[in-house]
Amino acid sequence: MTRAARLMEPKRVAGVQHSICACLENSYQSTLSIDASRGRRLLRGPDGRPRVHLQNDIMNFLRLTAIVAAAFAAARAGAAERNAWPVRVAQTDRAGEIVSWEAAGPLIFKKPAADGDTVSGFRPLFAQWITPGGDVRETNVLYPIFVYRADSETYSWSVFQLINRSGNRDPRAAKGAPQNIEEAFDLWPFWFSRNTGSPGSSYHALFPIVGTVKNRFAHDELSWVIFPLYGHAEKNGAVTTATPWPFVQITHGAEQGFALWPLYGTREKPEKFHRQFFLWPLGWNNTIQPSAEAPAGTPPRHEAAFLPFFSRETDAGFVNASYLWPFFGYTDRTVAPRYHETRYFWPFLVQGRGDQKFVERWGPFYTHSIIKGMDKTWVMWPLYREKRLTEGGIAQTQRQLFYFVYWSLEQRSVRNPSAAPAEKSHLWPFFSKWDNGAGRRQFQSPSPLELFFPDNERVRTSWSPLFSIYRYDQRAPGDDRTEILWGLLTWRHEPERREFHFGPLLSVDSQPAAGRIALGNGLVGLERASADSGWRLFWFDFPGKANKLRASSR
Repeated sequence: MTRAARLMEPKRVAGVQHSICACLENSYQSTLSIDASRGRRLLRGPDGRPRVHLQNDIMNFLRLTAIVAAAFAAARAGAAERNAWPVRVAQTDRAGEIVSWEAAGPLIFKKPAADGDTVSGFRPLFAQWITPGGDVRETNVLYPIFVYRADSETYSWSVFQLINRSGNRDPRAAKGAPQNIEEAFDLWPFWFSRNTGSPGSSYHALFPIVGTVKNRFAHDELSWVIFPLYGHAEKNGAVTTATPWPFVQITHGAEQGFALWPLYGTREKPEKFHRQFFLWPLGWNNTIQPSAEAPAGTPPRHEAAFLPFFSRETDAGFVNASYLWPFFGYTDRTVAPRYHETRYFWPFLVQGRGDQKFVERWGPFYTHSIIKGMDKTWVMWPLYREKRLTEGGIAQTQRQLFYFVYWSLEQRSVRNPSAAPAEKSHLWPFFSKWDNGAGRRQFQSPSPLELFFPDNERVRTSWSPLFSIYRYDQRAPGDDRTEILWGLLTWRHEPERREFHFGPLLSVDSQPAAGRIALGNGLVGLERASADSGWRLFWFDFPGKANKLRASSR
């Protein structure tokens, strides 16, 4: 795969220990706009002058409000929030600088992304990833309709994978070094082109009129003229000419053969195979020679059938036969791994026993199979399915109800059975939840897309937040944040901090030695700077103004 072609593949986030942990990390970065830095917000008045103490009745009322708000508290340690919902809900770092924000509910956003990038956009119309150096790494428009990706040397863009373009970001550099040219353009299914600076690998093709493509579609070369009147294919030294395709075909070169499709055809590669078909797809007769690594004297594999009456495959120590295909038959392997299977009205009644395989199927009521360590059970198909597998020291259990209505995955450590399990589950379309077993948890409702796009960062960035009316995220026990209606109502809890926001109407920030209660996002409120000071009245102390005062005091 060329460098430009690789840009068309989604960039994956670096892996972590468990797949659930990776999914949780990706989903957290994509659906929650929470800063990772920690710090305390300094409490300061707008002019630095002493405050006026409030009357006890007003004081008690606002304290009661703070207690009620703190009862809902949950959030990220040291990460302050500026809530002017629905205009903007922003998260700040220790210095008070904004690191992520959402505006107009979930529509307009900017936040950190993987690998130090920053992603911003207007959901679901537009999203753009910017590298730390300021370069555009990716741009999506109504993902997946339009996708643009780039690195330091190449770029690519695609319109729903039907119109595709890739090439060098600096054409002048490519012209100076022809071996570095890599340009391609496709307009499916009509136009295919590639320019590498070499006639041997460059091509232009207009389908179905005339053209040639090279090293694509599982062939070394494909050519056509007024397709299907004439077609030419090359693969591994075998050349097949069809006039017209697929009815008359002649093969020469590394393989020999001809076909009058669908009546009869034959194809042979000396010392490799000899294949025949008749009345395609009903009948065939194939002989495949053993590989060079097979022991001396190994007989060839033979395949023959005339459907629906019978089909039969034989190999060294192996027989697979069906009668009234595919309903009745048996499989018998007498060499390792040994296995015997009998089929009565397949796929409903199947019994199989072997060294590495076990099948007990009484469909659609009950099925139990163990194949290479994967234990799978169906009950009242497609009502309930359970799958168990141990791989890489991780025991996994997956459960499904009606395929996707309910889906769950549990992962446990085989080496440390006492460790808490990692879990992920979906009740479609109502909610999705994650738990990595190490104190990291997340819950989202509703969640109509996560089940179908479990590892797609772009869907999580551009689409999932539009449906996330309720979101909960826990970084560690006692360190969590809850959000309702895209930031209208948020509360956060930290070991030494509580914060509550009801849009711009009411905000409460409570710490052991300080506190702040604000109405109108700082229009008026109460503030306590330390444990030794009392509550004081302030007005017109907005977050941006407070940050400027803190910066000037340094």
